[in-house]
Amino acid sequence: MIKPIRIQKARLRTEYKKSTGQVMKEKYLIIQTAFIGDVVLATGIAEKIHQYFPDAQIDFLLRRGNEGLLKGHPFIHTIIWDKKNGKYKNLLNLHSINRQQQYKKVINLQRFGSTGFLTAFSNAGETIGFTKNPFSLFFSKRVKHIFSKENEAIIHETERNHLLVQHFTDAIPAKPKLYPSPADRDAIKKYLGSPFICLAPSSVWFTKQYPPEKWISFIHKVSKEYTIYLLGATTDTELCESIRKKCTAYRMVNLCGKLNFLQSAALMEQAKMNYVNDSAPMHFASAVNAPVTAVYCSTVPAFGYGPLSTISHIVETKEKLTCRPCGIHGKKQCPLKHFNCAHIIEDDQLIATLPVINS
Repeated sequence: MIKPIRIQKARLRTEYKKSTGQVMKEKYLIIQTAFIGDVVLATGIAEKIHQYFPDAQIDFLLRRGNEGLLKGHPFIHTIIWDKKNGKYKNLLNLHSINRQQQYKKVINLQRFGSTGFLTAFSNAGETIGFTKNPFSLFFSKRVKHIFSKENEAIIHETERNHLLVQHFTDAIPAKPKLYPSPADRDAIKKYLGSPFICLAPSSVWFTKQYPPEKWISFIHKVSKEYTIYLLGATTDTELCESIRKKCTAYRMVNLCGKLNFLQSAALMEQAKMNYVNDSAPMHFASAVNAPVTAVYCSTVPAFGYGPLSTISHIVETKEKLTCRPCGIHGKKQCPLKHFNCAHIIEDDQLIATLPVINS
């Protein structure tokens, strides 16, 4: 009897709003509780929905720690899932909230059971997700998540995500976008003035991270007219400081932990070039259309997570290695112990993408 009672209450609320002339906003929920870069790429879905339904309420479910990416976003309201403290208690609370919201559509970009449960039993008008999700059998619409094959056109992750919404929008994917606030832009003004580049040398995965000694070798070939800003989280401070100390002849500032996500993106937007790994800072650049050079070690652009900026470059080994790629996500160490996919990249490949400063 519980379900019919809830339906009856929902109908009563609808009838009341109609009789009083209250405007009922359509509600959409986007679910992406993975890593920082995945959240950035998922903002393309919000852009497309807002383009078609500018008056709709767009909620975005993400994991605690990533909410700063969408702080002050002009049309997204964030819902935080705390996976570390009482994961399943929080899951049940979110389940209750989702059912009460009466979403028109729930779009799940994740392929894990917990978010599949939230989607399948959300009481939404339409539930959409990838077939790889173990709860996808209960979704209204299921879409295959396909990686491009060798020698085929690259399918970018934003294109794969867009397949979830194209049936009620159009066939053209929207680019991801971040919105640094005026306060974020004010915070980075002191770093502007002279020509500069940003360098984000860290990655969660060892085999995605261009080695420190290779970054140092590259820096020694950069024009000394450039200021170099090292970007990263507080946990990257030691790595960046070790690089800075071996490049004392350069104007170099270690900004690890000193800028939030949006401030970092705002600084990257003003840089002459941004040097990054296949990691979150690359997606920051895409989301503010900042010039970027992405260094690929064990992973390959064919996976579909490459840069989307108007000015973007991909640097990878010129030699075809039979061991590359060794996995979709990178590893804690090189399986063959040599890490040639990084070590045989040449400094000049990176220098070639650096603009020449006009004298």
